[in-house]
Amino acid sequence: MTELKRTPLFPEYEKHGAKTIDFGGWDLPVQFSSIKHEHETTRTKAGLFDVSHMGEIIVKGENSLDFLQMIMTNDISKLQPNRAQYTFMCYENGGTVDDLIVYMLEENHYLLVVNAANTEKDYEWLVKNCSEGVSISNVSENYVQLALQGPLAEEILQALTDTDLSEIKFFCFKNQVHFSNIHSSAIVSRTGYTGEDGFEIYIDASSGRGLWQLLLESGKDKGLEPIGLGARDTLRFEANLALYGQELSKDITPIEAGLSFAVKLNKGADFIGKNVLQKQKDEGPKRKLAGIEMIDKGIPRHGYDVLSDGENIGFITSGTQSPTLQKNVGLALLKSEFVQIGTEVDVQVRKRQLKAVVVETPFYKRSK
Repeated sequence: MTELKRTPLFPEYEKHGAKTIDFGGWDLPVQFSSIKHEHETTRTKAGLFDVSHMGEIIVKGENSLDFLQMIMTNDISKLQPNRAQYTFMCYENGGTVDDLIVYMLEENHYLLVVNAANTEKDYEWLVKNCSEGVSISNVSENYVQLALQGPLAEEILQALTDTDLSEIKFFCFKNQVHFSNIHSSAIVSRTGYTGEDGFEIYIDASSGRGLWQLLLESGKDKGLEPIGLGARDTLRFEANLALYGQELSKDITPIEAGLSFAVKLNKGADFIGKNVLQKQKDEGPKRKLAGIEMIDKGIPRHGYDVLSDGENIGFITSGTQSPTLQKNVGLALLKSEFVQIGTEVDVQVRKRQLKAVVVETPFYKRSK
């Protein structure tokens, strides 16, 4: 049996009563108290997530912009230093290699933050397609990544730094941010995966535990708590944020997943998968991601079939009982003719077919 990988923060989990699980080969906390409590804490106060399992890859060199334009779906030329961008890498058939965030550190120098289970695959894909004048380095082991999310996130973090965090706008970041009594500086970006305001912090692995402890101690009076993967999943799901392996995969394109905003077909550069994605956009994809809400009692789980009049029309990509809405809801990849709001469908829950209806997404939007 392969030994599970652990982040530098693993010794901290036990102090907070974490229950850990195997998540893509990593030994990570699924919860510290309970998923519902941690979900509510993040929505109403603030939550701290260890996301150090995520991968970090540096792309730099004189031809790095042209290279990234060729391998990413979004328009990397729109980036400036201290700006970040959500994008995809696709295969020739339009299927998704990964969804990721590209940070422009400076001219010809980019940080790619990729999904943990895809880090090696992504690195190999980048190297395989690499051109002259570009260097690619997997630097994942150098970083601890923390996510501080929730309505009180800025207030909690601002108390620990002289950097004016209000100047960091959505999908922007600052480099060389210093925190009280922490020897390493950090990259702090206004990004996240919960549907709430908040920050993602990248710091040298040697300083990760110190920053984790500092945040939890100083944020305690504001209700800050450590949050596990269980609530991370319900939070991102309510906000309709895609999870690779569920809403996106080698067999599901960004267009099918409803994420065409990050596919710039007119950016003036050809990119891998463009022809297929262009055709899907022009003709409309044969299947689309839609939200469903259960009418009958039952929870739509990942992989369950969706039917109409006994005909299979798709499958559930993600589903749960929404802690915020107290409703059983799901995301489903359906034949396009069935995605109209109000369309009734059936979900195969074990041996029973239960009624559901197509509803608008996201299921949750934070009030500004």
